[in-house]
Amino acid sequence: MHRPLTITEDPALLDDLVRIAAAAGSQLDVAHTPAHARPFWNLAPLIAVGADQADAIAATSPPTRDQVLLVTRDAEDPDTWRKCVAVGAQAVVTLPNDERHLVERFAEAMEPDPRSGSVICVVGGRGGAGASVLSACLALRASGDHLRTLLVDADPLGGGIDALLGQEEASGSRWGDLVAREGRINSSALQAALPSFGDLAVLSFHRGEVAAIPPQAMRSVLEAGQRGFDLIVVDLPRHFAPASIEALTRAKTTLVVATADVRSVLSTVQVLNEARKHTSDLRAILRPGVLGSESAAESLGIPSAGVFPDQPRLTATLNRGELPNLGPRTDLGALCATLLRDLLPT
Repeated sequence: MHRPLTITEDPALLDDLVRIAAAAGSQLDVAHTPAHARPFWNLAPLIAVGADQADAIAATSPPTRDQVLLVTRDAEDPDTWRKCVAVGAQAVVTLPNDERHLVERFAEAMEPDPRSGSVICVVGGRGGAGASVLSACLALRASGDHLRTLLVDADPLGGGIDALLGQEEASGSRWGDLVAREGRINSSALQAALPSFGDLAVLSFHRGEVAAIPPQAMRSVLEAGQRGFDLIVVDLPRHFAPASIEALTRAKTTLVVATADVRSVLSTVQVLNEARKHTSDLRAILRPGVLGSESAAESLGIPSAGVFPDQPRLTATLNRGELPNLGPRTDLGALCATLLRDLLPT
């Protein structure tokens, strides 16, 4: 992939542009004169023309193209808009006021062909219902089907979904490395930073003391995920902190895992009362219990998306650090395949 191009002889402006590009996870090709810029003009995904070089660039009559910005540090220069028109720029960026906007433009320019990933949230109607297991299995099955998948652990006190996958020692970034992020995150940089296994990337927590996820960080991660992945599965805690609410508001569907017994149904109704404030498409995944599945779903007042079968050996399998068999002939694999078929666009 070609890099953004900046054209300037102003060392202070160049320092600013290099720093801003680095904040966007990008490097720059640098040209100090129009002659140096010519080979890159039609190739660069974005061109930042310093105001000091605008007239010199305009004198060469470069081909018209989009994604050209005029960058200046002098907001009072009355000649700025003339230079903008002369060089064929679509906008003027004034530093430092427009710095965040320029970070986003650089990050956007370095994105690969954008995807439009669907966000699926999973939450337990009560503790131990199996929401984290379903989240992990759904993400594993999707990645096994060659869908680029991001599995997001949103529960700081859940023990780590990477441990559930047997990957707690895998190298890569965790939430503690991302909690300060605001604004756009490059989706390719996010995928490269996270522990990844084939088409599956996992965002979990460091061991030890953990902090709540700021909603701005969750927003940035999910936006990057939607641009760079086919599916984003978010494993939510039952108590909805601001970051969980951020995920719920972006969810295409939220799966609520409940056991078909009286106490679990009553607990799940309480969870649903809170979830309905932030999202609309709620569907039940029912674990076998003393109540019939239809009776339990009717009590919850939401459609049933499937039955989560009992897996007597599943806990032992996961505790050994092994992954469950999600083949199409297994009950759990068939459930995940059905959910992916029903919930994702074709």
